[in-house]
Amino acid sequence: MPNGAVADPTFLAFPIPCSLPNSSEFSNSIGKMDGYREACLLGDSFDPNGVVRMREDEYDSRSGSDNIDGAVSGDDQDANDEQRRKRKKYHRHTPHQIQELEIFFKECPHPDDKQRSELSRRLGLESKQVKFWFQNRRTQMKTQIERHENAILKHENDKLRAENSVMKDAISNPTCNTCGGPSIPVHLSFEEHQLRIDNARLRDELHRLYTVTNKFLGWPVLPFVNHSSSVSSDSCLELSVGRNGMGNLSNISDPMPMGLNLGNGLFNGGPVMPISKSQMGMPGNDIPIDRTIYVDLALAAMDELVKMAQIDTPLWIRSQDSSGKETLNFNEYSRTFPSSAAMKHTNWTTEATRDTTMVIINSMALIETLMDANRWAEMFPCLIARATTIDVISNGMGGTRNGSLQLMHAELRVLSPLVPVRTLKFLRFCKQHADGLWAVVDVSLGEGADADMFFSCRRLPSGCIVQDMPNGFSKVTWVEHTEYDETVVHQLYRQIISWGIGFGSQRWLATLQRQCDCLAILMSSTEDPAGISPHGRRSMLKLSQRMVDNFCSGICTSTLQKWDKLVVGNISEDVKMMARNSINDPGEPPGIVLSAATSVWMPVTQQRLFAFLQDECLRSEWDILSNGRPMIEMLRISKGQGLDNRVSLLRANPMNANENTMLILQESWTDISGSLIVYAPVDAASVNLVMRGGDSAYVSLLPSGFAILPDGPSNYASTNNDKDGPIMSDINSGYAGGCLLTVAFQILVNNLPTAKLTVESVETVNNLISCTIQKIKVALRVS
Repeated sequence: MPNGAVADPTFLAFPIPCSLPNSSEFSNSIGKMDGYREACLLGDSFDPNGVVRMREDEYDSRSGSDNIDGAVSGDDQDANDEQRRKRKKYHRHTPHQIQELEIFFKECPHPDDKQRSELSRRLGLESKQVKFWFQNRRTQMKTQIERHENAILKHENDKLRAENSVMKDAISNPTCNTCGGPSIPVHLSFEEHQLRIDNARLRDELHRLYTVTNKFLGWPVLPFVNHSSSVSSDSCLELSVGRNGMGNLSNISDPMPMGLNLGNGLFNGGPVMPISKSQMGMPGNDIPIDRTIYVDLALAAMDELVKMAQIDTPLWIRSQDSSGKETLNFNEYSRTFPSSAAMKHTNWTTEATRDTTMVIINSMALIETLMDANRWAEMFPCLIARATTIDVISNGMGGTRNGSLQLMHAELRVLSPLVPVRTLKFLRFCKQHADGLWAVVDVSLGEGADADMFFSCRRLPSGCIVQDMPNGFSKVTWVEHTEYDETVVHQLYRQIISWGIGFGSQRWLATLQRQCDCLAILMSSTEDPAGISPHGRRSMLKLSQRMVDNFCSGICTSTLQKWDKLVVGNISEDVKMMARNSINDPGEPPGIVLSAATSVWMPVTQQRLFAFLQDECLRSEWDILSNGRPMIEMLRISKGQGLDNRVSLLRANPMNANENTMLILQESWTDISGSLIVYAPVDAASVNLVMRGGDSAYVSLLPSGFAILPDGPSNYASTNNDKDGPIMSDINSGYAGGCLLTVAFQILVNNLPTAKLTVESVETVNNLISCTIQKIKVALRVS
């Protein structure tokens, strides 16, 4: 189940033999559940309605006759047994009955006899079935709350055990206050002490040689470790000699040699919080040698990120026009970071961007999102196709993310079939430099045993600096630095990818700002202007989020989606055709689903094309679902500060009052990095249930839509000039050129999953894409 989805389990209609909670205890449980429900939007750690989805056959309801208790004696025993076997029939609740019961349960978990009778009459159930359903529902909610509280207590217990283990290690390995190395036990002889000093000196010299070898060979060489040596068990005695790792970070317990100059001077040259290997949960030489390389690489990457994030540094060259675009000074970069420059591929293209903005989120919440792979992917849904944590090298210290180091895998995408997905294996390191000042850096492992040689890109030290601001916002400085193989990118997208429009810092920050604005609106307790309740608003937004995720997966497939690529001789290579069988998925109609996507260049600006496609009155000029009639917006749910960022419910203008027209769910947004319009036809009855707070997982939909990217750098005011409030970029003053339009459709070509896909079906969908693009060009009067 996706994180944050609302589950809708089915429950037995006979009473569970356990004691039910009294009304006061259950009210407290309901209060807890409401608090958890408010905090778990768009992916949270716990959702009471979605904790466990039991199998549907385990919640089959019985008729009320099976629940009558009583004693039978004498000659009537056989007759009663025979009668009970005859009427022992099972009744399965329908999805509609479950939806209605769940909605009523949210409003009143303790219905009286009159309310139960009304429900049984309306849903076609017996009064006892309704009574037993509510009893089991209350019992399950209590069990879920207790299970969640037990999980929290277990997590706290594990944390205390880990802290206790670290304290025991510190006691067993005391350090010297003078030199910083391990203290010498009193029973050691003078000769053994001298041997240990010589051993530490030789080990340091060996690591110096490995560092030089790594620099010249271009990949990490693992030193030989003799685990059978009797001295190696106490080899953490390095005294003040230290060890030279990558980037000359031998004394990693020292503070950073430079302050963070982020524009306000608060932390420029000020003290920072040092992190040593022992503080990262890996004391001394007890770190495995491969993880030692990870730590050295992460610390060197953090040092590089902090230097590249400083303002007024010679590493960046600002353009003289009004855009304020910054370009990396490669000559200065090579002088400042010679080890990183020496690792670059000679035949690969380098893209480097930097930008700053304000977001309505505090630093701690943003850091937790970035360090959790699932929440990171949910925060950037159109950028990240998949993200997983391979290994947790360090959990941090003091119960915070300070010093946290993880090995991660991610698949990044641009919404176009002409740009392949970027697959990355990298380290993510988090460090707190001061109170309210955090940094998160990513760096690929490079070539070697721990890297995949088939990756076509490498992430150089990239990440963000997050600083709390007094007005409730956070100032985020984002640096993106990547090298990649340009030959795998289509010629239409090569230039804008090298400019950073596809994967650059501007797109990351624009997505972050848009998502934070949406979260701020959802967390507010104000009633929606459209009259929809907060529960209904969240259910509609979850349905829309699933629609957008399915749309993106049909354009850029990751290793999670099971699509079969199709190759048809008479269809252009620029049109990506894929198919899959939809079986037992409540969110999609069963059968063969065909996905088709292509990208074209349009000689109009991004803003003009987005305004045309979003206009309901002009939809009949390109959408065949409108039947040549204009559309009416029945519902609008705002997701941001502007009017263009919204979820809408559209309906074709009916010819008469009795005509039953189809509904279309649509989500649209636009910012300086691009625009998106995704829509899907939906059933009216299902949407009505979702608007009342019902589960959106049962609504079947197949999305289609458009993704728009500008074809050149936008002419906008640099966000670095704004230090007092959130950035509001004027996209209407953007680049007055063309744009790149991606058109994608997902269509059910056969409602039988076992049927075979025909060439005629593929050609029909291909003609649909061609006709839609042609209609858009005719309507905009472009060739």
